[in-house]
Amino acid sequence: MGTFKAMVIEKTESGTKAALTDFDEANLMDGDVTVAVDYSTVNYKDGLAITGKAPVVRRFPMIAGVDFAGTVESSTNLNWKPGDKVILNGWGTGETHLGAYAEKTRVKGDWLVRLPASMTTREAMAIGTAGYTAMLAVMALERHGLTPERGPIAVTGAAGGVGSVAVAILAGKGFSVSAITGRPEEGDYLKSLGATEIVERKDLAGPVKMLAKERWAGGIDSVGSTTLANLLSMTRYGGAVAACGLAGGMDLPTSVAPFILRGVCLYGIDSVMCPIELRREAWKRLETELDRPKLAAMTREIGLSGVPEAAAAILAGQVRGRIVVKIR
Repeated sequence: MGTFKAMVIEKTESGTKAALTDFDEANLMDGDVTVAVDYSTVNYKDGLAITGKAPVVRRFPMIAGVDFAGTVESSTNLNWKPGDKVILNGWGTGETHLGAYAEKTRVKGDWLVRLPASMTTREAMAIGTAGYTAMLAVMALERHGLTPERGPIAVTGAAGGVGSVAVAILAGKGFSVSAITGRPEEGDYLKSLGATEIVERKDLAGPVKMLAKERWAGGIDSVGSTTLANLLSMTRYGGAVAACGLAGGMDLPTSVAPFILRGVCLYGIDSVMCPIELRREAWKRLETELDRPKLAAMTREIGLSGVPEAAAAILAGQVRGRIVVKIR
């Protein structure tokens, strides 16, 4: 037993405070697999937890970080042995279970997914929960029957983590992608990922009509609130929208009109408690369906000490693409 570096959130009289500190291995939580963490990443939920802007953390002290990729150090789980490369997304890590911004973690082996053979642990966290969520959303649209022939797909929050990966995956599958963003200056970046059209977020920010002009066959939304409501009202007959985020708010000021008059479906995408079979399918597909050069182009790397600054930036809408956190 010893100590290791970790980004720990403590409860204070005025709220919460996150700081890089030494953590005693003896205080790790129960689990049957101990992992030496190579990389994590910065997701929107991490931003909320680190800054204390929302009550993400349910116990204190808490090691932040909702996902990681690393190497099994020890295991009593029959599915894992020392040296195995693994990925974890969600399952309450960084919320109710000590999380990923640490050089070491102990978790349940049933939470882990094997790292795809051709992928490095850094690439896995360049994808991270944001990219894995984007793939779950694409899979939902496919199950609905959407194909490139059905028409264009809208991606809101397109310059963010979920949006960037969603644009790249959809473009690689032959879809015409409308990238909706509040940062039109990122137009060249989004087109480099495969977007065919740049739409300013203000076009979906006005008062919500029960039914607007049909525009898209479907969409992937990471914003919520008015943006999602307008997207639903603009979705073509028989289309579908996969919703996976709340950066714009948790409310949904819409009506039943898109659902009962146009047959639009709204799919909820949950990455935290997603069944293990879907997780494995998503990571298997990410290995082959996400362009690696595009992934590299949307990614930058920081160390553990840079997490608080990155957390504030992602909540302010100042992060483009993906941020990888090098742990060791």
